[in-house]
Amino acid sequence: MANKHPPSAGVVDPAIIADLAAAARILAARGVVDGFGHVSMRHPTAPDRYLMAKSLAPALVKPADIIEYTLDSDPCEDLGRGSFLERFIHGEIYKMRPDVNAVVHSHSPSVIPFGLVKNQMKAMFHNAAFLAKGVPVFDIRHSFGMTDMLVCDCAKGLALAETLEDKHVALMRAHGSVATGDSLQTAVFRAVYTEVNARIQLSAISIADNGGIEALEPEEGILADEINKTAGMRAWNLWRTEIRSQNNW
Repeated sequence: MANKHPPSAGVVDPAIIADLAAAARILAARGVVDGFGHVSMRHPTAPDRYLMAKSLAPALVKPADIIEYTLDSDPCEDLGRGSFLERFIHGEIYKMRPDVNAVVHSHSPSVIPFGLVKNQMKAMFHNAAFLAKGVPVFDIRHSFGMTDMLVCDCAKGLALAETLEDKHVALMRAHGSVATGDSLQTAVFRAVYTEVNARIQLSAISIADNGGIEALEPEEGILADEINKTAGMRAWNLWRTEIRSQNNW
C-alpha cells in the first residue's frame, strides 16, 4: 500500500525538537496555555514544513510527540498520533509570512477580554513593546458567519493570517490569540508578555482618569523591541533551565 503521507523533509536536530517540546511546557508553566493551546516552529532546513506536537495538553508534551507538517497542515508521518484541529492557524501564517518561524496559539485569560470590547490592546511597558505595532482582532463571523469558533481548515487559517497581516500578535474574538516570532524563543517571549501586558492594561484601566493611559508610542515600541530581541533570551534561558531541571531533555 502506498504511503498516504507526504515525505519527511529530513531529520531535525534532537536539541531543536527538545526546545519545541520545552516551549509547550514553558507556556503552560507561565499560565499562557492550560489543557489547550499549541506552539509550533518552522522546520529549520525546510521552510515549506513546520513542527508541532500531537494533540496533547501542552504541559505533557515530550520530544517524541513532535510531528512534521506541510504548510497545508498535512502530517508527514503521524504514527497514529492525533493532530490539533486548529493546526491550520500555523500553516497559513507560515505561508503568508516568510519572516515568521514560530507561532503560539493560546486562550490566555487576561487577553481574551480585549477581543470582546472597543478598548484596543496597547503596549503597556517595554517588555511588551512588540504590541506597539498594533494588535488586530480576527472575528470569524465576518467571513464564515456562525461557526464553532475553531480555525479548523485552510480557509479559516488564511482569514486569520490576513487579519494578522504584518503584526506580531492578533486577537481572536471570543477565542484567544496568536503570537509570532522570527524564532521559537521570540514567539514564546511574546506570548508570555502579551498575557502580562493584558493584566497590566486591565489594572491601568481600573485606575485611569477618564480612561487615559500613556501607552508606548509606535516609535518607542520599535526601539524597545529591538533590545528585547537580545534581552528576551535571558527569560528563555531561565524558563528553559527550569524545564530542563524537571526532565532529561
